[in-house]
Amino acid sequence: MAPLKKGDSVKIVIDSNVLFSALIRDSTTRKLILEYDGKFLFPSFIFSEMEKHKGMLISKSGIPKEEFDILLSIILAKVTIIPDSMLLKQKKKALILAKKTDIDDLVFFACALSYKGSVLWSNDKRLKKQRKIKVLNTKEIMDLIGT
Repeated sequence: MAPLKKGDSVKIVIDSNVLFSALIRDSTTRKLILEYDGKFLFPSFIFSEMEKHKGMLISKSGIPKEEFDILLSIILAKVTIIPDSMLLKQKKKALILAKKTDIDDLVFFACALSYKGSVLWSNDKRLKKQRKIKVLNTKEIMDLIGT
């Protein structure tokens, strides 16, 4: 994919591991999320996932809880949360893709299928086994958004 030009837009769905990586380390992933002009897409289950893993994420990040909460708020401001009702419309198609790769990624496939032409940002190589949704790793996202 060619880098985006000013005014171009692509819908980028991020998976949990990308989001968690941005929270844990001051990394390329965090920089890409914070500096991107657009919004990322994420399924609404982020809130239950976040609660389930928050203690571990704070511990791994090595920053105080208050700073972690501020970082989380800043990152979530860069994300459009996709409601379950929208994802349910794509459940059957997403299930077919997830069976080929990883059933835990069903919601990310449903999210990407909900937005024509969207890409999925994941470093999980197994997700590229399917051909319906374009899956890009962090390096490919960096190339796409031109940073």
